[in-house]
Amino acid sequence: MTMTDDPLVSTEWLAAHLGDANVKVLDATFKLPGVLPLPKDDYLAAHLPGAVFFDVDAVSDHANPLPHMFPSAEQFGRDIGALGIGNADTVVIYDSGGWVAAPRAWWMFLSYGHRNVRILNGGLKKWRAEGRAVESGEVKPKPATFKASYDPQRVRSIEQMIANVESRAEQVIDARAADRFEGRAPEPRPGIRAGHIPGARNVPYNQLFDAATGEMKPLDDLRKSFAGAGVKLDAPIVTSCGSGVSAGVLTLALYRLGVIESALYDGSWSEWGQASGPPIATGPA
Repeated sequence: MTMTDDPLVSTEWLAAHLGDANVKVLDATFKLPGVLPLPKDDYLAAHLPGAVFFDVDAVSDHANPLPHMFPSAEQFGRDIGALGIGNADTVVIYDSGGWVAAPRAWWMFLSYGHRNVRILNGGLKKWRAEGRAVESGEVKPKPATFKASYDPQRVRSIEQMIANVESRAEQVIDARAADRFEGRAPEPRPGIRAGHIPGARNVPYNQLFDAATGEMKPLDDLRKSFAGAGVKLDAPIVTSCGSGVSAGVLTLALYRLGVIESALYDGSWSEWGQASGPPIATGPA
């Protein structure tokens, strides 16, 4: 992939462009409920120079009881404009380096019509390991105007996912750890059943990056992970996970392998796994 279509940028590239007026950096660090310190507190303690905090829970549909569901285009535009980002800006997103929420935020930008968005490969982890400068405290951006238009092709609803269990038109790949996928481990959210969507495949998201550096693995390794799970890259794919965040890591890896038209199941297991939800499967894929 060339720089023009690879969603990843290197720490070297970002260090050279940090001062550019139209390059806006977002810290999209995210953790599961109850894990402390809170991502915002981590951000306040140390972030890339000039980075603004992107709160996955805030930039979401607050009328929906499910965690951080996609908001309306109007709300997304308002929230992103308030972060100081306009339609002409290049957005670079990073997280703490564990590849959890930066890809989710990247896919949201693409889903709302903003193509000029990148992810920092290795995130804050690699940046700091290289001895690069960080800042503390909050960055208060100057508000901008951001117009968003929603592309529903990039996202799936539970109704679409239920229909797909029958049709099997789209392969479903679950990013959760194998013990959660197979129903051997309890879910972190209370009241959620254990198991997976019938017919789903399992590619745990942490297989796709190097834990030591925080960088995404080479393309050949990514390809092997999907092939090993029985995924066909030339057939339609929907990614899923616990609540629609780490699924983005699979979406990003697929995009880098040339699968740019996958979709993400926004409600993911926090919706499907509810006590009143559709039938579930357990055991290996």
